[in-house]
Amino acid sequence: MQYGLMYILCLRFKGHDMLAPFTAGWQTTDLHPLVIEKSEGSYVYDVNGKKYLDSLAGLWCTALGGNEPRLVAAATAQLNKLPFYHSFWNRTTKPSLDLAKELLETFTASKMAKVFFTNSGSEANDTQVKLVWYYNNALGRPNKKKFIARAKSYHGSTLIAASLSGLPALHKKFDLPAPFVLHTDCPHYWRYHLPGETEEEFSTRLANNLENLIVNEGPETIAAFIAEPVMGAGGVIPPPATYFEKIQGVVKKYDILFIADEVICAFGRLGTMFGCEMYNIKPDLVSLAKALSSAYMPIGAVMVSPEVSEVVYSQSNKLGSFSHGFTYSGHPVSCAVAIEALKLYKERNIVEKVQSISPRFQDGVKSFSDSPIVGEIRGTGLILATEFTDNKSPNDPFPPEWGIGAYFGAQCEKHGMLVRVAGDNIMMSPPFIITPKEVDELISIYRKALKATEERVKELKSQQKTQ
Repeated sequence: MQYGLMYILCLRFKGHDMLAPFTAGWQTTDLHPLVIEKSEGSYVYDVNGKKYLDSLAGLWCTALGGNEPRLVAAATAQLNKLPFYHSFWNRTTKPSLDLAKELLETFTASKMAKVFFTNSGSEANDTQVKLVWYYNNALGRPNKKKFIARAKSYHGSTLIAASLSGLPALHKKFDLPAPFVLHTDCPHYWRYHLPGETEEEFSTRLANNLENLIVNEGPETIAAFIAEPVMGAGGVIPPPATYFEKIQGVVKKYDILFIADEVICAFGRLGTMFGCEMYNIKPDLVSLAKALSSAYMPIGAVMVSPEVSEVVYSQSNKLGSFSHGFTYSGHPVSCAVAIEALKLYKERNIVEKVQSISPRFQDGVKSFSDSPIVGEIRGTGLILATEFTDNKSPNDPFPPEWGIGAYFGAQCEKHGMLVRVAGDNIMMSPPFIITPKEVDELISIYRKALKATEERVKELKSQQKTQ
């Protein structure tokens, strides 16, 4: 009886009323959505009661798992005390002030002076562009407005953030990217290195290409360079050796601000508190979101260096106001949850925990690298991608209509695990609290899905030969 009721519930959701993000219309119309009802630790449950290991931590974000009682308690206490007040016109709330202070003390890669709160990573990166324009206008540099991002980067899906992103799907039919955004090389060594080229040589070539782009455009027109320490949604692409050292040298030479998009990497994902620490990045501005509240409440943030914030303050004094912000900037409930999340990261030594568990995760999945359908398995810390190709070559993709990545993802779902599928790339970034037993379960399901996908490829190749 209970199963029948749940089945009816699922049928009711088919053709639902939501315009779903990153979802094709036919999926909403023709398929039953996977409706998640409950979360618990590293697992989520659908409306039928089926349990899934959430290997993507929601969308790279539920770092402390699905039912951390202290985060729920922090939200509840703040809701009972002050559910909302804004931060406009020199009015604000104590949680927003406390969180700003805590973030400035926690980030040590370079000196930061101020924090501006947003509701998402997209809003944070939109804000970065406005801040940099405001900054250059204040300095009497009205032409220094262009931004350089990287092919395959992801910086969000609002108009400006999608323009910064280097993924064609975010631009197609949206009349994007905006003309002030330029894109330079994707630093994916396996896919783009020349024959015989070392990682260091590859990094040198990319830095030279960046410098050529700047010179050709005119250094006086380039305002900022934005980069994720490890590229996330574009395919989990760690930087090649010496990459950021060389890139930073170029942008500094031409007085170009460096924006670190730490939305995915921050708070322990790579085995360091911030990705900037791992790669010795010294940014002028930083974008945060996702694990900032372990995704229990929507919140993002921009951290601003003293050099930039002093100019912004001076300009706002002349104009009478810094006229940028959101109704929910520094929302007290979101800030209270984020403060508690930061406490938990420190109290529970989350960075050390990630360092301890990540070899089991990385080595376990990378043990399947010899599979004939796997081109590359790459990652670091608790973030990883598998790219399926034929002949183990970046130049031999499987026919798109075969849907190899989607098939693998469906097999994982069948066996009780959710992964991110992007074409023939599979991505995982499990919660920081994942246990050794859960990592073993992840690897076991991965093995089953890979075996089934190998058989599927054999079948499709056999059909291809007989046609």
